[in-house]
Amino acid sequence: MSTEGSAVDTLTIEEAAAELERLAKEIAHHDALYHGKDRPEISDADYDALKRRNDALETRFPELIREDSPSRRVGAAPSVTFSPVVHARPMLSLDNTFSQEDVQDFVASVYRFLGRLPDQSIAFTAEPKIDGLSMSIRYENGRLTTAATRGDGTTGENVTANIRTIAEIPNQLPKGVPAVVEIRGEVYMAKSDFLALNRQMEAEGKQTYVNPRNTAAGSLRQLDAKVTASRKLRFFAYAWGEMSDMPADTQFGMVQTFKDWGFPVNPLMKRLNSVADILAHYDEIGLERPDLDYDIDGVVYKVDSLELQQRLGFRSRSPRWATAHKFPAEQAFTEVEKIEIQVGRTGALTPVARLKPITVGGVVVTNATLHNEDYIKGIGNNGERIRPEEHDIREGDTVIVQRAGDVIPQILDVVMEKRLAEAKPYEFPQTCPVCGSHAVREVNEKTGKMDSVRRCTGGFICRAQATEHLKHFVSRNAFDIEGLGSKQIDFFFENEDTSLQIRTAPEIFTLEKRQQQSITKLENIDGFGKVSVGKLYAAINERRSIALHRFIYALGIRH
Repeated sequence: MSTEGSAVDTLTIEEAAAELERLAKEIAHHDALYHGKDRPEISDADYDALKRRNDALETRFPELIREDSPSRRVGAAPSVTFSPVVHARPMLSLDNTFSQEDVQDFVASVYRFLGRLPDQSIAFTAEPKIDGLSMSIRYENGRLTTAATRGDGTTGENVTANIRTIAEIPNQLPKGVPAVVEIRGEVYMAKSDFLALNRQMEAEGKQTYVNPRNTAAGSLRQLDAKVTASRKLRFFAYAWGEMSDMPADTQFGMVQTFKDWGFPVNPLMKRLNSVADILAHYDEIGLERPDLDYDIDGVVYKVDSLELQQRLGFRSRSPRWATAHKFPAEQAFTEVEKIEIQVGRTGALTPVARLKPITVGGVVVTNATLHNEDYIKGIGNNGERIRPEEHDIREGDTVIVQRAGDVIPQILDVVMEKRLAEAKPYEFPQTCPVCGSHAVREVNEKTGKMDSVRRCTGGFICRAQATEHLKHFVSRNAFDIEGLGSKQIDFFFENEDTSLQIRTAPEIFTLEKRQQQSITKLENIDGFGKVSVGKLYAAINERRSIALHRFIYALGIRH
């Protein structure tokens, strides 16, 4: 039984250990997608929630802290595509704060650790947190020698050739700099350059990019430096690694020195002396955020004195003298053009709002989940009202859209002043739009309340449920069959040739035998080929025997 969402204090030590094991694997998976492949599949907010849950469990059960705990790890293992670079000093991540109270607690913890009284002022720096790719650039005797990504914090990827193509990063430093200098900062793509690149891709009939951060990271990891050079990447310097000599004794002084050496530094960085000033600057940066030509997702605070930074030291994966104050999700207004129903593996009918395209936080948003019919009416999962009764969502409505954690779009509310007179309440279907079977709301056996989700009763006669079940069956945590993705499953399911048809899980394992007896060969069909078909059969045969827990997961049993 899952303990996800249960209060930490109510868990047994066995339940806590099991959940910590799950969290370690889940967070490692998302770290690899974000840092290693630039393909996040959950929002920043959801990721932060996983990390906070892990931290809460470890605080309550310190004896259960694992060797592979996310609290001991930074980023993800470096890609094998580029040669590894071991950082002279680890590239650690920052702890996050999400509220004024969190920031006040951070400042108070600095004073407590140093034994300072509130009237003994400590200066802090505050600067925008750039949403890009962290980079460490090494100079020896003034000459750029190596550039590496963060990687797992200890070892990064060697991207020196690509970094040399970024005009804002000097290949040679001025005379008189220390013999060894490691400049750390963020490689990013300006919003204007991102939009121009997408216009170019569109004109060429190519797929456009999702957001500036992923585009910058993907551009920097190109094997051909000419491709990187064509992408107009930029850089902000804000930190350092190994230095043979320190040119300043404060954070602010070091960054100003980088500016003197020819590096771009963020003009919104300030040195401040109180929590009130720090929070005021956070608000100022937040107001400027929509007009900036680069994406930011918060403000970073650091103790200014390098001597105090040294005394404060580090935790396992983050410094005690710095924190990142995250922004709440961005919001925008747009219109609901249509509400469509998607049918999932378990028969759940999920309404999706098709939106008039709108840019929110640098990403074009065209649809948002409406979760279930109660959500459309403004009712939450526990029966509580989340919007006023008349604020139901209708086709044609103007709505407030938020990217939760700056990634997943959701509709927060309806702008009633702009509701059209002819807009009618949405009538949720009582039958499945795919197979026509009755769609019902079941009674929850535990609570006795009606489920918020309406489900198709068709089972596997419903094409949507059958195909989604097959996709689940071959997914990464189940049978994990390489070469059987969503498009391939759709192809095999829709095929009328019985030698190519897969409509049930057992038929996956008879495909090769049926093909041997057929005159219609899979390898002759567009999109396949002899080599890929051979690999597909090999992948299927490798999965004829799997671990029991994978098999149970593959069955997709709801209850």
